[in-house]
Amino acid sequence: MLLSEIEKEKVITAIKQAELNTSGEIKVHIEERCPEADPFERAKQVFQYLSLDTTAQRNAVLFYLAHGDRKFAVLGDVGIDKVVPPNFWESTRDTLRLYFAQNDFSGGLQMGIKEAGFQLKKYFPYQSNDINEISDDISTEQIP
Repeated sequence: MLLSEIEKEKVITAIKQAELNTSGEIKVHIEERCPEADPFERAKQVFQYLSLDTTAQRNAVLFYLAHGDRKFAVLGDVGIDKVVPPNFWESTRDTLRLYFAQNDFSGGLQMGIKEAGFQLKKYFPYQSNDINEISDDISTEQIP
């Protein structure tokens, strides 16, 4: 597997920490190969399959990584897209690209998640009645 157990725990901890500051939900999905030419198109399929489009505020974010093909995407739901500028995810993608180029997938995911949580806080601050709508575990299941 791409990440060791310790690295997985660090990524999950990053998700939990980021979600302490925002009502947004963050999910990571990792697979070896991207069956689509465009990783963004694959991320849309994974997003739907994992039911990330079912959060109350439609404010889930998917970090998609196909490590064998060295492809990735960051995809936010429609609730996010309605309120953020068009280039909202650029800095997060740049952070991921920098780490991934050095084969530091765990570090890249941790920093990207931290940055996403910080950015989401501006538009979707944490609510006292917030519930964790999407599990924080890393998805690695085979998705058609």
